[in-house]
Amino acid sequence: MRLSVLAEPGRRQPLFARRGAVATSQPLAAEAGLSILHAGGNAVDAAVAMAACLTVVEPCSNGLGSDAFAILWDGDQLHGLNGSGRAPASASAARLRAQGRTTMPQLGWEAVTVPGAVRAWADLHGRFGRLPFSDVLEPAIALAGEGFALSGVVAWGWHRGVEAAARHSDPSMSGFAPLFAPEGRAPAVGEVWRSPEMAATLTAIAASRGEDFYTGDLSERIVAFSCATGGRLVEADLAGHESEWVKPISARFRDHEVWEVPPNGQGIAALIALNVLDGFSPAEAASWHRQIEAVKLALTDVRALVGDPAVVDVPVEALLSANHANQRRSAIGAHALAPIAVDPRPSDTVYLCAADSNGMMVSFIQSNFQGFGAQVVVPGTGISLQNRGAGFSLEPGHPNELAPGKRPFHTIIPGFLTRGGAPVGPFGVMGGDMQAQGHVQLVLHTVDGRDDPQTALGRPRWFWDPSTSRVQVEASADPATIAQLRTRGHDAVVSQHAALFGRGQAIWRLHPDNDDSVLVAGSEPRADGYPLGW
Repeated sequence: MRLSVLAEPGRRQPLFARRGAVATSQPLAAEAGLSILHAGGNAVDAAVAMAACLTVVEPCSNGLGSDAFAILWDGDQLHGLNGSGRAPASASAARLRAQGRTTMPQLGWEAVTVPGAVRAWADLHGRFGRLPFSDVLEPAIALAGEGFALSGVVAWGWHRGVEAAARHSDPSMSGFAPLFAPEGRAPAVGEVWRSPEMAATLTAIAASRGEDFYTGDLSERIVAFSCATGGRLVEADLAGHESEWVKPISARFRDHEVWEVPPNGQGIAALIALNVLDGFSPAEAASWHRQIEAVKLALTDVRALVGDPAVVDVPVEALLSANHANQRRSAIGAHALAPIAVDPRPSDTVYLCAADSNGMMVSFIQSNFQGFGAQVVVPGTGISLQNRGAGFSLEPGHPNELAPGKRPFHTIIPGFLTRGGAPVGPFGVMGGDMQAQGHVQLVLHTVDGRDDPQTALGRPRWFWDPSTSRVQVEASADPATIAQLRTRGHDAVVSQHAALFGRGQAIWRLHPDNDDSVLVAGSEPRADGYPLGW
């Protein structure tokens, strides 16, 4: 793989390393990952260490009650891990509809599914890790117990989450303020925050390899708080949770292969869009109009057809077929369209990546879903629970309709890039509906534009909002490009809201077939983090 590196004054440059590299949105988490590599750990050890640290240093995006997904290159082949949780056994779409609801609640216990991140850490490490699990979690335990000073982007997200929580008085949210606003407000930039209870919980997780969270004292405390405050999680829901090893799915784009975890996530949308764009020349695919139209069509198909494949039939093969790509490509004309789903069958998140000297590479993502998640915190544990249940539909018969034991449609997606079957590396762009769109834009910049990871991550982005069909464009974009989008019928507006456009990381391996293999890493300029390596 040959990249063009822009070495302009003032531009953040990529990291080049020989023996290992890590990248994530928080410097303290990245430093923990690098320290694990220095201690003899591999890329999985580093990834799990960073994931645990991020629950402490960026709790407004993820937590101990999150879900997680991963794609891993073990040196010979790819593996996928689905660490998303299921709805409680007592979940009922009919009950919520009887209450007059047409959409899922965003906060409180009804939005909570079984947290899968802790089990995902243990399963990923148990199969591929090298260092003791307790050593891998030690940096997170230290950060929680000793405290850390808030960085800028995290302080902004923390403040926004505390303001939102102050507007609610549900008993299930009674544990939120004591943990995240102990002085009656969010901590400010540079202020130190610590949580001895989170340190104790992480210690229990480390000692039990995660089992305490699902079958031990921690699970009992989660269930007790659920029962006392109107929740639906019970002992059997937690004890029955398992991660799932899956085969990643792919689409060919030019001479590369792009890999995603299969549904229940939205990664397939990125692949559908890239299949469509692969039929255009690089010059044609560089058009934001064509990119937006391809993404609109892909996301519309996925939102209509994707659910938990253990419960419903998701037409993955048909959605990724050449026939479907050709049909969707033919719908793209000179003007913006209002997308309609086509069934091809007949009739706040954190992302991190790591690579080591032995060729192992990890793409890992975990998330609360929205900000602090359901704003449900189990008192005395530091466990804040996700609101992934908000991703279910209440539409009767929809593939993603809420049902007991069912996994919701997920927005979080780790990505991986190969070329001719050889690893290029892990990548991801976090941020709700932006994620598949960010994957498409990053791949285009890398493959067609030959950008290094840092340059690709720093390019201006666009975001198509599925709820409004409005196209948000970064202020750094070329005004002529924005004007052209409007001429073609797009409701394009300039946004100063950097968080809207996602936050990504990537590590590419250059010259993988010789002794002079080099890692080149980039980290999102819209976040606080940076890549590290040696």
